[in-house]
This record gives sequence, structure tokens and C-alpha cells, in this order.
Amino acid sequence: MTCVLATLAWINAEVCCLCALMTSVGLQPSLYELLAALPSQLQPHVSRPEDNTFLQDMFGERSLHSLVKSLLSVHDTVAQKSYDPELPPLPEDIDDDEDSVKIIRLVKNKEPLGATIRRDEHTGAILVARIMRGGAADRSGLIHVGDELKEVNGIPVDDKKPEEIIRILVSLIFFVFVSLDFASCVCCPKVFVKALFDYDPKDDKAIPCKEAGLAFKKGSILQIMSQDDVTWWQAKHEGDANPRAGLIPSKQFQERRFALRRPVATLPFQRTSTGFRRSFRLSRRDKKTNKSMYECKKSEIYDMADVPTYEEVTPYRRQGGAKHRLVVLVGPTGVGMNELKRKLLISDPQHFSVTIPHTSRAKRSQESDGVEYHFISKHLFETDIHNNKFIEYGEYKGNYYGTSLDSIRSVLSKNKVCLLDVQPHTIKHLRTAEFKPFVVFVKPPSIERLRETRKNAKIISGKDDKGTAKPFMEEDFQEMLSTAQTMETQYGHLFEKVIVNDDLSAAFSELRLALKKVEMETHWVPVSWTHS
Repeated sequence: MTCVLATLAWINAEVCCLCALMTSVGLQPSLYELLAALPSQLQPHVSRPEDNTFLQDMFGERSLHSLVKSLLSVHDTVAQKSYDPELPPLPEDIDDDEDSVKIIRLVKNKEPLGATIRRDEHTGAILVARIMRGGAADRSGLIHVGDELKEVNGIPVDDKKPEEIIRILVSLIFFVFVSLDFASCVCCPKVFVKALFDYDPKDDKAIPCKEAGLAFKKGSILQIMSQDDVTWWQAKHEGDANPRAGLIPSKQFQERRFALRRPVATLPFQRTSTGFRRSFRLSRRDKKTNKSMYECKKSEIYDMADVPTYEEVTPYRRQGGAKHRLVVLVGPTGVGMNELKRKLLISDPQHFSVTIPHTSRAKRSQESDGVEYHFISKHLFETDIHNNKFIEYGEYKGNYYGTSLDSIRSVLSKNKVCLLDVQPHTIKHLRTAEFKPFVVFVKPPSIERLRETRKNAKIISGKDDKGTAKPFMEEDFQEMLSTAQTMETQYGHLFEKVIVNDDLSAAFSELRLALKKVEMETHWVPVSWTHS
């Protein structure tokens, strides 16, 4: 059959040759006669008898005639270039000083035109307001922002409303434009952003055209196609095969809207052991102190200057020899972060490690410097606080305890993955090119599952100085869920992974897999992390 398929490429040429030959001798062949004669013409090119039989049977079929007739028709159309649009002749009395006129015929399918129009407030002219990147108008290269629309499908539009014109634009289009000077195409570098909020153009009253809007979810990676408009950018989803762009609110416009409608929110004050205590739970020998430490000197007020809209990102993959990314766990008290961290350490102690905290407390006889704690003087601790060397610190019974930036660097320098759990407001201080943190939010399950899975568990109480462990109460579950919701609302744009700790084993497996992907696969990170 390979031979047969190859010889079929000769059909059009052979038909033309046969037609010319028969015409030259005074015959006017029918299509049937031409096809019937083809097998004998192809005989020299066919080596097997069964192939010759196949050709004779095939060309004897009447159903083939319509296909060949279509083939010949297309050949003639292309050869004669009769597919070009027939434009009306230019008027003889044209004034050279008048604006240039573009006459465009744009043949498209059911896709939108990819352009918006507006009426000029002063002149009343219908102007092209915006060209959507990747749309039919953009791909044609013939329509530009500012062009004045005069006719559509032969219908003058000077006296029509934009809504009426849009209805006409649905059909095949024949334009007459008064054109501005043609702008040259400027090729811009690709810009990608991570969306830090959810957006649905159907719910946006300010968007100029809802149908042209692009919906996205928090965490979506968008390719910015145009930032020409200060209010509305054009973008498409990264990896989307559809070339057409959609409208999204610009960063400046969305920040302004968020600032006007978003109330100042604070995280509810958790028990005194929250956050700060969790940073040191793996130093077990001083249990009573660890249980009742409290976070101080760090505001829990949401920074309204950090309005989450978009963050420019770039693909990043850890190269061999590069330091591991810092793994940051955040979540409400009692959600199980310490158990997840403990299971990671047990699973591979040569790969995972935690920081060793600093303290101004005197060293006890059974303790060793640099094992349970780094022991330093109170004066030196306060100096380091002043020099911003601690990411979190607190005071208990006149002694300081804290996690230093140098302790994180120490773990990473040993080619290990540093596991750290902090309060969510601390994340922004860690989001640097040096640490490249991978932030995991450990989220509690439903209150029904909390009652079921934590019925025999205990929580460290911060209501007294003893820091006693007590069974979970209903108010603990309510506080856990409320705090988790507030964390996700205020800081969710910083979370790269959300794990619901419904079942500890399943949550651990999910976390372990996520950390493996961070080390092996390409992820989107802020541009500043790779340009430093």
C-alpha cells in the first residue's frame, strides 16, 4: 500500500496531463473517462499486480468523481488567485490630503473579533478602543487602537450605537476604516505573574466587556500579553493553547480597589504558647519552659501595605549543589504540625533537620551548648534583637528564647532541608532569594473530624504558668478553625501547598511527596529570587 499511497500524489498531475493530451487531439473527455484512463498511465510505477487491481477498482468507483472534481476546483481557484476579496474601485476624486482609508475583509469562524469599540465623546466617531492579543483582529495585523470605524458589511455606522454595531460584527466582516499611522510590532519579553486573588469578570461591574474578561483562581500562573492600558491588562493562562488574551484588572487598579474595601484584620490572639513555643518543640529537655513561652515584639496586624494582587514569577528548578529551599510550616495550634515535622525527621534524619534555638538562660548541668540551645548572654541576645537577627523571639521568666537567621543558614549549609514552623506574619521576612521558602499551610479538617480524631489527644494550655496538657475541648476546635480561616484569608497568597490534616499518615505522605517534587521539579518562584 505504500506504493499505492505514493502514486496517489501523481493523480492531480496525471489528470491534467491526460486532459491536455485528449484535448490536443480534438476530444473533450469526461471526468469518468479521465479516471478510467489513469490506471494504465500509472502502470509503469506499480510493481505488484494486486496494486494495479486496486487502482482499477478504485478509479472505477463513481463516488471518487466528486472528490476529484473538488480537488480540481481547488487547484483552479488557487492557480487563478480567485480567492482574493473583490474590493470596490477607488474614487477618482480622492483627495491626497485626506486621512488614509483602510478597507479590510476579515473572514473568521465563530470566535469573537477580539476588539472593543467606543464612541468619542467629542467627535462622536466610533473608534477601536482595544485590540485583544491573540484574537482575530490582532492576528490580522490590520486593525489598530484608535482607528475610526466607518462601515461594517457595507452598513455605515456613524449614526449607530456601539451595541448595534456589535451585533453586526458577529457575521463575516467587511470593514472600512479611517486609519491612524500603522504602528510597528514591538516584541516584548514574556512576563508571567502569579495571581494572588480569585477573579471572575462576570462579577466585576467595572470591566468594560465581561465577555472579554479572563477568570482565574488564586495561585494561577498568567502570561501578561499587554500592559498598555493602566487599568486593564491583557493576559492568558500559562500553557493555554488558545492564543486569545482576556482582560484582567491591572495591579495598580486592583490594589486600589482592595485598599478601599478591605477592612483592617488581625489574627485572634492565641494562647501564650502559640507560634513561639512551636518553634522550639523539638528541644524537649526544657519542656516546662517550651510549653509556656509566648510570642512577643511581633505585631500580628495584617500589613495593609502588602495588598495581594500579582507577583511576577519565573520557572525555577534546584540545580545540583545548590542549597535546599527552606520548608516553612504554618497552621493553628493543635493542628499537628509538630507531629508532621517529627515524622519527617524520623523518616530521613540525614536529609531533614531543624534549627537549634538561642536562649539567654543559664546552661544546666545535663545540657550542652549547641545541642539543646545556643546559650548566649542577655546583653548579646538584646543586641541581636536590635540587629534583626531573630525571626521570632520571646521572653519567659526573665529569659529570652528565639530562632535566629544564622541557625537556618547553619542547617542549609550542611546540604539538609531545614524544617521551620512560624507564625504566618513571619513568612514575608523569610521570602528572600537566600531562603526561597516553600510554605505549607497545615489546615484542620471539619469540626466533626476534629471531634473524632482528637478525642484522646491533648493540647498544651497557655492559660497558666504551668503549661499543662489537657484534653481538647469544644472551644479548642472552634478556635482552631477560626484561626485557620483567618490565616488563610490574610496570608493564603503566600501558601504554596495546603494540606488538610484529616489523617496524620495521609497528611505525612502528601507532605513528603510535595517536598520531593520541590527538590526534583520546576516550580514558579518570584523573579527576585533568581535575579539576586
